[in-house]
Amino acid sequence: MNSRPVQLQAFERLLNIMDELREKCPWDKKQTLQTLRHLTIEETYELGDAILNNDLNEVKKELGDLLLHIVFYAKIGSESQAFDMADVCHEICEKLIHRHPHIYGDVIVKDEEEVKQNWEKLKLKEGRTSVLEGVPKSLPALVKASRIQDKVKGVGFDWEEPHQVWDKVLEELEELQVEVKKGDQDAVESEFGDVLFSMINYARFLGINPEDALERTNKKFIKRFQYLEGKAAALGKPLMDMSLAEMDVFWNEAKKL
Repeated sequence: MNSRPVQLQAFERLLNIMDELREKCPWDKKQTLQTLRHLTIEETYELGDAILNNDLNEVKKELGDLLLHIVFYAKIGSESQAFDMADVCHEICEKLIHRHPHIYGDVIVKDEEEVKQNWEKLKLKEGRTSVLEGVPKSLPALVKASRIQDKVKGVGFDWEEPHQVWDKVLEELEELQVEVKKGDQDAVESEFGDVLFSMINYARFLGINPEDALERTNKKFIKRFQYLEGKAAALGKPLMDMSLAEMDVFWNEAKKL
């Protein structure tokens, strides 16, 4: 791998290119923090896809795209003298040092769990009034639920055993069925949300990332459905004209593949 001087030289090259683009490129000159926001979110999801696919070459490319956005934001910040790339780097360095007293101080920890608990305690000392303040409001609901549960676990608010969480899942499923039979749509939605929340909690106890698990299922479904579409096209028969029994034949073939 490249040495540290080579890595720093490459980063300086990117900073210089950003300076030139901001000065000379009509598109780059027009961008603001606000116009870049949705593009950054898109790039983050593309990186997530590459990681799920374990495509390391694609991960490298997507990291570059994301790094470009970070440099872009820092460049825009420097133009109003609010912050620059050095400020961004020093800010995260200071945070890491402060929140790792077991490395840069005299605190002793026995395992990863204690590290996470200390992290949450330190954030509260920094002025936050709730451990949940650090959960972004704009996160997708499934990811947000997972982060909420991680956060409260950090201060000890958690189940003790996996079977307790599974019992909670079963309890929520029963409550959902009660409301389904009553036909109250608002109550059904509320109980369905409780079921999802408890399932996400159970995934955590199983050591599973629920977002990754669901995305794997999405990819699996897409692959199987597209196999079904291909078979239907080969027969010259639109899917809408096929019975479920006919579709099931190809679906089961896809599952075997």
